[in-house]
Formats: sequence, C-alpha cells, structure tokens
Amino acid sequence: MMQPSPSKPKSKARIAAHLGGHRGEALAAFFLRLKLYRIVETRYKTPVGEIDLIAERFGTTVFVEVKARTRASAHAEALAAVNQSRIVRAAEYWLSRHPAKAHTNLRFDVIFLAPRTWPRHLHNAFGG
Repeated sequence: MMQPSPSKPKSKARIAAHLGGHRGEALAAFFLRLKLYRIVETRYKTPVGEIDLIAERFGTTVFVEVKARTRASAHAEALAAVNQSRIVRAAEYWLSRHPAKAHTNLRFDVIFLAPRTWPRHLHNAFGG
C-alpha cells in the first residue's frame, strides 16, 4: 500500500495568494533598490519564521515585512496583522548566523502595497 502524500493539495485561492506574495515582495525589493537599498536576502526562512526582505542602506540592516492589500485604506489593518514577535525571532536567528551585523544599526520596516497606489514605506514600524 502506498503512503499518502505528506503535503495536501493547495486550493486555487491559496496558490493565487502565494504567487501574489511573491509579486509583492519582488515589487517591494525593486522599490527599495530605487531608494538605494541593497537587498541582502529575500524570503529568508528560519525554523522560527520567515522574513520577507533583508536590506542594507548606509550601514543599517533593515528587516522588511511586505503587506499587500486590495485597498490602500487597509494599512492600519495590515500593520495590525504583522506578527512582530515572529519577525523579531527570525531576525535574531539571522543575526546569530551573521554576528558581524549584530553590532550595526538594526531596524524593522513594513512596506504596504495596494493597487493603483505607490508603495508606502513605514520606517521603524516596531522594535525588537
């Protein structure tokens, strides 16, 4: 008898959300590059969580969460949905793997994306 597959099939909505997330992160990375940030990591996965983007600019390491919404007025709702403790734990994990960066300036930013609007970059959205 064949073992069942460990991964369950994904719904079309889940696949669309996943692809939309990839597009949003690519757009946010492009936006940051235009602002002279250097992208260090994209979709950095750790045992304790994922960081959408890790960037550097002027000696500051920036951990970036990207939030896409269907309407621009949902920024407050998107910020409330940010799992800050997960991102902070993942950043601590990354820093443990890059100890030289632990002594640089660190910041947690959020980039909000919505259709037909410019990305909104919230600097220092929360601290760790």
